[in-house]
Amino acid sequence: MEIFLGFLKAFAVGGLICVIAQLLINKTKLTAGKILVYFMLSGLILQAFGVYEKLVEFAGAGATVPISGFGFLLADGAIKGASEGFFGAITGGLTSASAGITSAVVFGFLFSLIFKTHQKYN
Repeated sequence: MEIFLGFLKAFAVGGLICVIAQLLINKTKLTAGKILVYFMLSGLILQAFGVYEKLVEFAGAGATVPISGFGFLLADGAIKGASEGFFGAITGGLTSASAGITSAVVFGFLFSLIFKTHQKYN
């Protein structure tokens, strides 16, 4: 039953983040790139104030999987790296996010070899 509750919390929080993004897409003239950046920055800013970590503790993957979770990861790494000095604060975010960045690059490369790209026409 505890696993089901964890899934429910993750689905609710992740779904709420996606609903907010969909509302921004439908109701504003913001481009997808701008929305992506705003969500990443919101995760970073919320973590700087210690709010996003509480959301991650509550929802788990529902808060870490969306792009706002990447901003949280960068901020969390920088905060932890700051204990090692200025250089640690700069490299801490990339160190904490290195597995995700590496997998995105590797899988992006592999899928570019498998699938043929084409121009999107509107």
